[in-house]
Amino acid sequence: MSKYFSYELQHIDKYTGARAGVFHTPHGDILTPVYMPVGTQATVKGVYPRDLMEAGSQIILSNTYHLYLRPGDELIKKAGGLHKFMNWDKPILTDSGGFQVFSLNKLNKISDEGMYFNSHIDGSKHFFTPEKAIKIQENLGSDIIMQFDQCSEYGFTHSQAEEAMNRTERWLHRCLDAKSRDDQALFPIVQGNLYADLRLESLKRAAPHAVDGIAIGGLSVGEPKHLMYEMLDTLKPVLPESVPRYLMGVGSPDCLIEGVKRGVDMFDCVLATRIARNGTAFTSEGKKVVRNALFAEDFTPLDKNCDCYCCKNYTKAYLRHLVNVNEMLSGMLLSLHNITFLHKLMADMREAIFADSLKEFAAEFYSKYGEGA
Repeated sequence: MSKYFSYELQHIDKYTGARAGVFHTPHGDILTPVYMPVGTQATVKGVYPRDLMEAGSQIILSNTYHLYLRPGDELIKKAGGLHKFMNWDKPILTDSGGFQVFSLNKLNKISDEGMYFNSHIDGSKHFFTPEKAIKIQENLGSDIIMQFDQCSEYGFTHSQAEEAMNRTERWLHRCLDAKSRDDQALFPIVQGNLYADLRLESLKRAAPHAVDGIAIGGLSVGEPKHLMYEMLDTLKPVLPESVPRYLMGVGSPDCLIEGVKRGVDMFDCVLATRIARNGTAFTSEGKKVVRNALFAEDFTPLDKNCDCYCCKNYTKAYLRHLVNVNEMLSGMLLSLHNITFLHKLMADMREAIFADSLKEFAAEFYSKYGEGA
């Protein structure tokens, strides 16, 4: 590892292989396994940074593509970097923008040189290369940066997935050559779609460059969950042990549990805040759609096992009212609750790993939550 980053593997659960560790970064230590709230545009939607800290957020994710378009990475550099710009003094991870070009721009054009795309905001034309993705992230000043990669769609043929995997590897070397800041950790990304041979080959090529961490991309993009788990099972025995392992774009409670059981250390997803804005909450008894008439006269907390600000102060009836009259406070309170819920889930899993009891913890969680794998 570089002098700015180090990872301590503290314990491996005897029965599942799940890992507990500490990832040391320039902006603080991260206890793993960890869920990272997504602050796409330099803010976690609807949640004050002070409340994120109180909820237990150790690190947040921001998005290269969106910040490049608005307000611009050069402006953020002038502001002193993303930490100062958004007043967040804990670690930040930025993705490379590759997934957003892939998912938001159906008219994108991909070549070995890079990706051409039209802005989803105004249709203006742009061109991302591996070098540009690194330059933007260096301007942003995040602690952890991602290589520029090509994500392949669910349903790609073997040859299509192989082409994207090979391009991702070529782009990794260009990212490494372009990187100039030692105080940023660059994670290579494992691609290969749902083909075990491609996944293993991609990992083999990426692993020598996983100095500070490694990411698994191209999963949770529409495939059935059991296929994602099969790919993680394939990778688990050969993933590097001495660095954090990051599964990109995964954040439902069941997927977090199954990912941790398969040796993953870091996760991110917009799901927690997205479903909150639509009136849905994670609870220890399963998902609750708060807008439902069932809760019209329910004057009990959202989750009796949660001590977040929302659960300590408001009832389901009040939350339902806020949702149904489209008050922004509903999304704020439910977002805070959902993020707190996932942080507690990760902390509880970490404790179970040290006790070699993650398997039992997962079974008990599923018996109440109802989404077992």
